[in-house]
Amino acid sequence: MKIVEGYKWKGWPNCILLSNQILDIIATTDIGPRIISFSYAQEENIFLEIDKDLGKTNGSDYRLYGGTRLWHSPEAKPRTYYPDNKKVDYKWDGEGLKLLQEVETTTGMQKEIYIKLDLKTAKAEINYKIYNRNLWPIRFSPWAITLLAKGGRAILPQEPFQSWEDNLLPVRPLVLWSYTKMNDSRFIWGEKYIQIKQDTKPASPLKIGVLNTLGWGVYCKNNYVFIKRYPFIKGEEYPDFNCNTEVYTDANLFELETLGPLKVIEPGSYAEHKENWYLFKEEIGESEDLIDKKLLPLIEKTEIPK
Repeated sequence: MKIVEGYKWKGWPNCILLSNQILDIIATTDIGPRIISFSYAQEENIFLEIDKDLGKTNGSDYRLYGGTRLWHSPEAKPRTYYPDNKKVDYKWDGEGLKLLQEVETTTGMQKEIYIKLDLKTAKAEINYKIYNRNLWPIRFSPWAITLLAKGGRAILPQEPFQSWEDNLLPVRPLVLWSYTKMNDSRFIWGEKYIQIKQDTKPASPLKIGVLNTLGWGVYCKNNYVFIKRYPFIKGEEYPDFNCNTEVYTDANLFELETLGPLKVIEPGSYAEHKENWYLFKEEIGESEDLIDKKLLPLIEKTEIPK
């Protein structure tokens, strides 16, 4: 495992590079906690970086920056939009890197991201924690949001088909935001999969959410396949009409988002959410037959975090 402190990246002088010679992960410490780059070693970043924000620090304006960030759900202004513009503490424990934000002055919450690279494969384990530093309990969900490079496509699994004789009850919510049109050409509504394409031409925003019991979401761009694996906890309540997976896109952005359960967190305790990330090289066509043939064997090589 290689770790480089003081790694210069896009105007930030104090990033940290983690590499297992297969994958490179770059985390910022001048701002954050945030993972700004995820790629094969010395190859193209699968994450989006916001050019106008790169290298900037401090100030009270919220900046997207790019990469993966940690929010608390349900979404609300100004609570959710606390700017992560200041330095974070970090610690390498010999196995992984911990990034710890200062306590948010307006919410009394504190965010932590822990990154661990597998030694032999294109896998990263990401552990998110949000601490309650208030003197009273608060109810929220940890929310992991990844901005992805322009021009790709997300694939979400449909719940397995069952006949009405076998299952009379619904199996998942599908949640639409008020600015989302179901006949939007960026959707591909399939029998086995929901696909959402990013269109870089001027287009209205689009967002959907689902309760994803299968615990995977995928983003494909060119021949890169980025896979998130994450737990579904039966019996727990999730935000946004019970969603643990959400996708947002417009002409400039594409976000693949996962959420933990809504819980009441006592003072001094924390909410936790985990993802496993994987990166593969494979051309994944839009037809469901090609997804079955090319993507499902990759999914079988991955696992949901414990």
